[in-house]
Amino acid sequence: MAFIRTTAINKILKLRRFIRGIQGGTSAGKTYAIIPILVDIAAKTPFSEISIVAESIPHLKRGAMKDFKKIMFETGRWFEDRWNATDFKYTFGNGSQIEFFSADNDAKLRGARRDWLYMNECNNMTFHSYTELASRTKQGVFLDWNPTNPFWFHDELINDPDVDFLIINYTDNEACPESALNFILKAKEKADAGSAFWANWFRVYGLGEIGSLDGVIFSNWQQCEKIPSDAQFISYGLDWGFTNDPTALVEVYRYDGRIYINELLYQTKLTNAEIVSHLKQFGINSSRCIVADSAEPKSIQELTNAGFYVEAAKKGPDSIKASIDRLQGYEMRITKSSLNIIKELRQYRWAKDREGRSLNAPEDILNHTIDAIRYVGLNKLSQFEAIGEYSFADDDF
Repeated sequence: MAFIRTTAINKILKLRRFIRGIQGGTSAGKTYAIIPILVDIAAKTPFSEISIVAESIPHLKRGAMKDFKKIMFETGRWFEDRWNATDFKYTFGNGSQIEFFSADNDAKLRGARRDWLYMNECNNMTFHSYTELASRTKQGVFLDWNPTNPFWFHDELINDPDVDFLIINYTDNEACPESALNFILKAKEKADAGSAFWANWFRVYGLGEIGSLDGVIFSNWQQCEKIPSDAQFISYGLDWGFTNDPTALVEVYRYDGRIYINELLYQTKLTNAEIVSHLKQFGINSSRCIVADSAEPKSIQELTNAGFYVEAAKKGPDSIKASIDRLQGYEMRITKSSLNIIKELRQYRWAKDREGRSLNAPEDILNHTIDAIRYVGLNKLSQFEAIGEYSFADDDF
């Protein structure tokens, strides 16, 4: 695919103040507009120092860093020997450099000065991170975010005289994939039909306007680097998917009274044979339990026939609310590499009726890893609570 100069790029190029805040919905092309501008600066201004920052290294690798490499390939600027895969830094022929690092790296926050800064999805970073980075930037700062809720930009920066503020959406991105465009337009149809949820969704992710993702169900979680080496295994959780919904597999552990969760698999169009292959690659064997969605007994049987220990989730009339209540009773730690769990937790909300009143059930959207976690909650956490400090040995299951 050839690189396209979009309306979003043209609008962002008109921003002139030191701080350039770009608020936009899904598929507005924010990252794919800001990075080419920074690449152009690097190519035309020798010895420029540019930093691109996200909340964690996994977010960088799946987001801005991936887009940077793609844009460099599409514009014929990528030379493999100029990329330092250890330091995540690209050096141009004229001495300019673009580096990537995460906001959870304190040394980098207080490190060397730079000419240009780009904080990607800055609403997921702290105001302290912003001040540390912006105060060490000479030429300008780009900020972008999805407007799910007001945050420090709206509280501290938006009215400052050295701040530009721009809203863009999918209509500004001529390179918007057809599948993404179709999803947005269907959401608009549901919003126009009177759905309160889809009206708010379209306002935020379609139009790029401030919405209110109130009623978020889980606030009892933080990110962590990894599962502690001596954590006690509880179970795997598996949610089936295929065409549109992904198959989601998580692993759940206990350590120091907290629940630790790691995402292993999140992929569409997997057959049961392919799921079996993935389970073997992860080193999962018959001594460790997998709690799976009971809606597909045939799939459960096929995994059992392949040598795995699979339990059907113990669903009932109130099982969704019961499993949510159980999980809310713990501090949860999610590994930073579990990008889909993090994304779902940030948007998993109680459903509302047409009058805006909260219902006693969550929205049935963006919940695939969460459902997998809930299944573990349904089948295993009650046992966990009953036995307290007892260790979950593999042969207990």
